[in-house]
Amino acid sequence: MAEKNVIHYPRLDTVLMVEEFMREHSGEFKKKALWESLPKKMMYQTFCTIFDYLLQSGKIATDKEGKIAWIYNPELVKKYTEREELAVR
Repeated sequence: MAEKNVIHYPRLDTVLMVEEFMREHSGEFKKKALWESLPKKMMYQTFCTIFDYLLQSGKIATDKEGKIAWIYNPELVKKYTEREELAVR
């Protein structure tokens, strides 16, 4: 992650709440609209810290319109890693 001055780091329950909301509303919102629609209000800087973490960890992605989609799927990854013909060499 890029270094930046973070005034307030999010608590774990806040990160989990944002993750759950993004999973449930995948592809519906752009960044600011998503922040405004969260069930619990937070500072925009805190939301941006969570957003950057999720983006860099590969859990979310944005399309060309700026809408955010949840892309993390550990069950699918496990399914494909168990297939011998798809093994990394």
